[in-house]
Amino acid sequence: MNTRVLTGITTTGTPHLGNYAGAIRPAVQASTQPGVDAFFFLADYHALIKCDDPARVARSRLEIAATWLAVGLDHERVTFYRQSDIPEIPELSWLLTCVTAKGLMNRAHAYKASVDQNVAKGVDPDDGVTMGLFSYPVLMAADILMFNANKVPVGRDQIQHLEMARDIAQRFNHLYGRDYFTLPEVTIEEDVATLPGLDGRKMSKSYNNTIPLFEGGANALRASVMRIVTDSRAPGEAKDAESSHLYTLYRAFATQAESAAFRKQLEEGMGWGDAKQALYEHLEALLAPMREKYFDLIANPGRIEDILQAGAARARKLAAPMMQELREAVGLRNLNAGTAAGKAQGKKEKGKGARFVSFRDEDGGFRFRLLAADGEELLLSQRFADPKEAGALMRRLQSEPADSVLQASSAGYAAMVDGVAVAAAPSGAQADSEAQLARARDALASLSQE
Repeated sequence: MNTRVLTGITTTGTPHLGNYAGAIRPAVQASTQPGVDAFFFLADYHALIKCDDPARVARSRLEIAATWLAVGLDHERVTFYRQSDIPEIPELSWLLTCVTAKGLMNRAHAYKASVDQNVAKGVDPDDGVTMGLFSYPVLMAADILMFNANKVPVGRDQIQHLEMARDIAQRFNHLYGRDYFTLPEVTIEEDVATLPGLDGRKMSKSYNNTIPLFEGGANALRASVMRIVTDSRAPGEAKDAESSHLYTLYRAFATQAESAAFRKQLEEGMGWGDAKQALYEHLEALLAPMREKYFDLIANPGRIEDILQAGAARARKLAAPMMQELREAVGLRNLNAGTAAGKAQGKKEKGKGARFVSFRDEDGGFRFRLLAADGEELLLSQRFADPKEAGALMRRLQSEPADSVLQASSAGYAAMVDGVAVAAAPSGAQADSEAQLARARDALASLSQE
């Protein structure tokens, strides 16, 4: 059985060398592995959240698509499409929005960061916050759940969104009485290269320290490499390769033997100017063939459009029947299906209720939440190294009287097992702790009766 892996690329800028080493190259390599069913999409709806410049979004869609194809993405092997060409995705996003608790969205990092910045400025907490930003995790969940992806490679800053997608999927499955959605797993590439930029900080557009991948051609590449910051050691003086940004960049694109030779030259006193020239020549030899394909594609956007439309057609063969099944699930059926509707409604009513949700946190520990029927978080467990221990405690909490298990505490309330607090109220519960405690006890009691 193939493993379905899904990767999205937001279309808000032009790819640089750091993007290639950190995300594009490893993703393309992974797509060629046996047993992998790879989905790559241009997240152009997401781009509208971050960018209100139509020309930039349009140009970025072209440049990013051309980049992925130029570096070797096999559009015949993978499913390569634009998010905006799949109308089922925004439709699914609305269905998921209707089952997602606002409290869950309140905890999203991007939203909380915007609120914190506004509070620090002394303005309204929601100043400048759009519903696109606020509900971004729901659209991301729709991207993933539409195709029931098994694995989603993300950076650590996106782990929370994957956990939210799992929560939303579990909520929908629970409400409508069937496992419509696969629960996606987070894949963190621990050894993915993070390249230093011209000033030694992480290469990022926000720092204005990037090295272009293709744009500007060989001249722009050489000019950028020559601007890399180095120390004051003169030609003939031994250089410390490990602390050199030049060596780090060279090593990211070289074999072990090539890296060792370059390191030896630095330690024997190669001048920084010669080292930069060597790095430029090495990068140019690698990038020139891909750059030629890139500019050929940029000059012929119709070829890219045909590839993306073919990918969209392939994706919609999966999305359309999935969406029809989900419409049936929520009651948006053909009027001739009256009898089936009654049966499905009965399933839905039976499916409502509180539930435990287990997950793996960003540090690799195992935790669980108690969620109310509307999805609000009522308890969050401690971190456990063993998932079996977490599972056993969930069963203990369901088997013992809710009034004795859930007790008031300085944090609002906590779940006690053998005198130890194994879970606690979510942050903010102190504001109305008695009501929240009562609600948590009712939810836990309802589980013990199932």
